[in-house]
Order: sequence, then structure tokens, then C-alpha cells
Amino acid sequence: MWYNAKPNDTSPSAFEPRPKISIVGRFLRTTAMGRQERIARSVVRAILNSTGVEGRPRNPISWILAVISVFFSLYQLALRKIRPADFANLRREHWKVDDDDYVNSFRPREDDKQEQALSAIGDMGFSGSTFYSTADQKYLVKSVPRYSEHSFFRDDLLTPYVEYMATHPRSLLVRICDFLGASGFSIGRILRLAPSHHIVMENIMFGRQLAKDRGEVDWEDWDLKPTSYFYPERDIADGALTSEATKNQLADEFHDRMILTREQADTFFASLEEDTRLLAAHNAVDYSLFLVRMRTPERDAEEDPGSSQMVPTNPPSVPPDPPSWRTGVASADGKYIFRAAILDFFWAKHKIQPRIMTLLVTLWNVLISRQGHMSITTTPDEYRERFMKMVRGIVVVRDE
Repeated sequence: MWYNAKPNDTSPSAFEPRPKISIVGRFLRTTAMGRQERIARSVVRAILNSTGVEGRPRNPISWILAVISVFFSLYQLALRKIRPADFANLRREHWKVDDDDYVNSFRPREDDKQEQALSAIGDMGFSGSTFYSTADQKYLVKSVPRYSEHSFFRDDLLTPYVEYMATHPRSLLVRICDFLGASGFSIGRILRLAPSHHIVMENIMFGRQLAKDRGEVDWEDWDLKPTSYFYPERDIADGALTSEATKNQLADEFHDRMILTREQADTFFASLEEDTRLLAAHNAVDYSLFLVRMRTPERDAEEDPGSSQMVPTNPPSVPPDPPSWRTGVASADGKYIFRAAILDFFWAKHKIQPRIMTLLVTLWNVLISRQGHMSITTTPDEYRERFMKMVRGIVVVRDE
């Protein structure tokens, strides 16, 4: 469309033509869309097929041509499931996710192509970052393009994570349902034109679109990290050297309070203390608390403000049964329902890239300006302490 017009918009600006896109711009946009579709197709094939591919041709010539095609592929990498039995056990035995329901979330509708089973969301770009949602919005697919991050999860954290999630049903660590990695070599993988690893995780925002369709107030969300650390984008030259768009991608701030009962607060803090203890024990830093807030519907004055009737009861997976911080916990004043999860726990201090970043920040502090550590260069225990202080600072306890 060449116009900015919206339905029922008759203002003069509504009919101003959009600037025409150059040939180069059209090429880049078309290429980006093709990249998105091919990455999505790779993910869907890995989920729908246990081996991550649709089967090897029996004809030797066809097999050779297939291998050549894979090698010269730029974006459509051959992905395989990593430790599939462990994630299948978590889904079936501990989260009660039916195998057919899970696979159907990634199955294209009738007459649709495989790549149409996933919708690209968020910032795509050519940095290697991808983010997709299944059509039913139950699951998200997030790329883990950095070697230091996906190798940390595979080699250091995966086994502790699987064991921990099996024994802590109320954990706020996001539920990872599958871990996909590229197999074999291709030009796209060598040149890093497409991410080599992806995680499939539950969508903490599941139900948002349904609420919008019902005409309810849109949900709010915050990606919270301690903001007292040194952020070069914000703190060097008072942020004058960086665009506002870049600075807006830094950690959010929650300028309000969660009003909880004593029991709710104690359960919330206890879960976070255990979760962050696991992360700190394995050198993880820079994780965030993803907080979702929904406004409760109108109700009778006699209704209990903490009534479970206000909490959604159709999450992608259980246990624990609602209400929980995954499905929604009603605030003590009855105004809101909150969800929460810990995300992005793949940055570990002992990996090569974090060690290089730590050295650079240390040199900056010694030679140029004393700014202190960044959230990605501090110690795991210190980050955990500031993280918990941040969380306690946004909670107000209302004794019953």
C-alpha cells in the first residue's frame, strides 16, 4: 500500500503518498522476507521430523544433489533436535503437554506452506536474531546465534536445567520445550547468514490476542533488569552518541508496584531465590524478569478480589494448576493479574566472549572513566543480589 490511510481517517495527512522504495530497498526487503521464510521452514521441519530432515533420498545421485543443495543453502539450514528425549520427558511427564498438541502447534494449516506455520515477530535484521510465534501463539521460537550462548546452554546448563525443571514445577525459569541446532556445514552457517541454534519455549503472552479480540484492555509487559549497571549506550556522553531507538532497547523500568498478599510475595521470592541460585551456580548473568500485567474485568463489589475466576485457566501446559506465575496471579487489590518468567539466561562469565567483554570494560574503567561493571561483566553472585533487590523493590505486601 502506498498510503498511510486508516479506516475512517479523512485527515489530509492520511492521503499523503508514502515515499517510494528504491530498487535496492525493495531487494533488501524481499531478501529479508525470504530469509525469514527459509529459517521458519527449517525450524518447522526439525519439529515435525524427529531427525530434523524429511528423509534421505535413496537414489545416490539425488542424495548427492541434496547434499550440494544443503551446502549452498544461505538461510535454510538442516536443523536437528538436541537431547530430544530429555525435552520430550519434560513436556510429557512434568508439564503434561500432549505430543500431538505440541506438534500440531507447528503444523501448517491445510494448503499452507511449512514456513507459514510460524510468524516472524520482533527485530529480524541481518544480525542473526530471529523470533517467531506459532499460529496458535502457544510457543515462541527464539534464535541463540552466539556461539558462547548456545554452547553454554548445551554443554554447561542443559543437564542442570532439565533436572531442576523436573523437580521444581513452580520455577519461573521459562519452559524450554526443544533445543535445535544445525547439523552439517553450509555456506549460510559458515557466513552466519542464518542462526545455527534455536530454542522453542512457552509463550508467556499466550491469550493476549484472544483478550484483544474480546475488546479488553491490551496487556502490558516489561523486560526487567537491574538498571544501576554501566550501559555504554546510556552512560557514555550522556547517551548523545547513540540513537533513541538503540537506548529504548535497553532494560525496561517498572514505574509502579505489584500489590501482593504475604503468601503470594513469599512464594514469588522463594521461587526466584531458588531459580537465580541455580543460574549463579553455573556463572549465568544478565538474565531478565519478564513481567506481564493484565487489567481485571469489571466485577461485583462483593466478589473476592483474589478470586481465581479472574485468572486464565487455559495455559499451554500444566502443572502447577492455575493460579501460578505462569498462568496469572491476581494482585491483592484485585486490579490486575500478573505473569512472570525469567528469560535470557544464556550469558555465562566463563565463556570466551564474556571474558573478552569483561577485559574491555576493566580497561575502560582503568584508562578512561570509572563506570563500574556492565550487567554482562559483573560476577554471578553480585548480579543475583542486584536482581533480587530489583524484584523486591517493585513489590508491596498487603497483609490480609
